[in-house]
Amino acid sequence: MVLRQIYALYFSPTGGTEKIVSSIADTLSRSLELPVHLVDFTYLENRQKEYHFPNDSLVIIGTPVYAGRIPNKILPDFKKCIVGAGHTPVISVCVYGNRNYDEALRELLLLSEENGCIPVAAAAMISQHAFSDTLAKGRPDIQDFKKLNSFSKNIAQLLKDDSTAMAIDYDRATPLAPYYTPLKADLTPARFLKATPLTDLQKCSHCGLCVKKCPMNSISKEDVSKVTSVCIKCQACIKICPAHAKYFVDEAFLSHVEMLENTYAERKEPTFIITN
Repeated sequence: MVLRQIYALYFSPTGGTEKIVSSIADTLSRSLELPVHLVDFTYLENRQKEYHFPNDSLVIIGTPVYAGRIPNKILPDFKKCIVGAGHTPVISVCVYGNRNYDEALRELLLLSEENGCIPVAAAAMISQHAFSDTLAKGRPDIQDFKKLNSFSKNIAQLLKDDSTAMAIDYDRATPLAPYYTPLKADLTPARFLKATPLTDLQKCSHCGLCVKKCPMNSISKEDVSKVTSVCIKCQACIKICPAHAKYFVDEAFLSHVEMLENTYAERKEPTFIITN
């Protein structure tokens, strides 16, 4: 297969998906001697365009897992922005916080094919859970990156050896399962769709980093304590705040975090799929 460029697209509010997709892109760039074009889908303005990928480009698409699927508020953007040429090779990557990736990877594979791409490889990687300071802390770690590097080199060798890309085998027929229902510590449903972060104005320096980082442009520039539109609970504002002024107090949300930390502490390992 003759390739001329690599595109690496990622939605990554807290940075884990960006690290993983960038690692794959860097390894492939060195192995195939191709330039890399990065597209950060975290920013709303980058999700307002169409990106057309010819068949001589290799595309890497990365997304975090929200409730076992592609984040539902971001899914329409992926669908409208990614335009393959019919046989554009793609590597699909989903990143989850040590619970489960459920249907997210299969959903991303299906989306890629529907949008004119051929999925030649896929990965489900683990990163520190956005909700927790302890769940999968430090992931992806050295072990993860060693495995990811080997996976990326195998893809590079495949693309060097094969004149045509063959799609990986996965379940295309079964309807996607519903989104995962978050649970509280007592294992009853945790309902926190309306929860939004609060701001400790005594700590806040009004630097505006939370406004810039919010992927939904939902934090008011005039009053950073106000969430003016949808909040997807991505924790971007929590993680970026240098003063640690952002926080959640919603009881259902905090109980869900407790359940995750109590139930899913055992280390999960990455999943890799590559065409033969």
